[in-house]
Amino acid sequence: MARLNKICFVIMGFGKKTDYSTGKTLDLDKTYKNIIQPAVESSGYQCVRADEIQDSGLIDKSMYALLMQAELVVADISTFNPNAIYELGIRHAVRPYSTIIIKEEEGKIPFDLDHNRIFHYKHLGEDIGTDESIRCQKALSKTIERVTKGSLVDSPLYDFIKDIKPPKLPQCEYRKIIGDLADREMHIFAIVEKAKDCMMNNKFEEAAKLWEKAAQTLPSEDYFLQQQALAVYKSKQPSELIALTDALRIIEELAPDGESNDPETLGLTGSIYKRMWLLNSDIECLKRAIKYYEKGFQIRNDYYTGENYALCLDMMSASEKNKEEKIYYAVAAKKARVRIIEILNDIGFSVENGDVNLEQKWAVATLSNCYYGLREDDKAKLFEDKFMLLAEAQWEKDTFTESKIKLLELTRK
Repeated sequence: MARLNKICFVIMGFGKKTDYSTGKTLDLDKTYKNIIQPAVESSGYQCVRADEIQDSGLIDKSMYALLMQAELVVADISTFNPNAIYELGIRHAVRPYSTIIIKEEEGKIPFDLDHNRIFHYKHLGEDIGTDESIRCQKALSKTIERVTKGSLVDSPLYDFIKDIKPPKLPQCEYRKIIGDLADREMHIFAIVEKAKDCMMNNKFEEAAKLWEKAAQTLPSEDYFLQQQALAVYKSKQPSELIALTDALRIIEELAPDGESNDPETLGLTGSIYKRMWLLNSDIECLKRAIKYYEKGFQIRNDYYTGENYALCLDMMSASEKNKEEKIYYAVAAKKARVRIIEILNDIGFSVENGDVNLEQKWAVATLSNCYYGLREDDKAKLFEDKFMLLAEAQWEKDTFTESKIKLLELTRK
């Protein structure tokens, strides 16, 4: 399931607009709902259109902030809406790349934009045909992948004038703007952004309330409930055990009968039971943690879930009195870690590969733990150092360190 972490800001006109160069009237809301929004969200971005946050028809500070800060902008210049053209100009001035221009296939293209690569689609006026919608969704998704992966310059300003630096919006100012929007409940993305900022700063109780608000606003998105459960158990309030119990109740909303096929839900449920085991030494909690982690690992070769599965097997081995059972769990843990390394190597991770990015930080952490578990400490330290550079929040570093200490305690006896 794609995670809606990154923001795509959509520049376009709203409702029915007439292209005066052709005399054709287009329902641009159909373009947004049938092409742009599904393509953007399937690519893992949260889609925000300007009218969803505006208090008035005028561009305001939140729009300026998003034009600077959004990881991706899609600008539909069909009918040459002056606001859309103006906002595209601002984006080109502040970001060298990650801007996609789209347009209905008929009509002229303004001189200042005709050198840009423009994604074309066919509009019927009142609606967009089903075949055209499907074609454009697939094609736009591929364009998004190409544009964001390659970081190719698409702004004519930065293309023609070399060695200029784009302006930066101070993070404190961006947080304030997003916080204002969230407080007014102007849009789901603002609530989510504020929740993520609270998580980053270990304000877990506040984050849990925001994730709950997001989940109530958009109940079809499992991610918000998952994050609410994570924030609740990270809060340790009013006590760690009660927080874990509350988190389990929240996550069980996604699997009322205790069954799920979503690795994220399975991994989070396993993590809650693992922490319960560490608190109360109830072996049933450890068995349940193993059950959920193992299923998550098997369903999708989910490496992070797999490493936690291996760690729980080590815990079970340490708890076992029977010698043969103790050996069985230890061997199973080793096999799981070897398999995880194979999986990550298959998708491009290796000890020699230094090109890792923020989205891959938990893969890096997993490799470090796997190598520590296999007693290959030099490789483990290499990936540990990479993870610490990528980790943004203190709780992420604390989670890794806690897991590493427990792992070494179990495997180095």
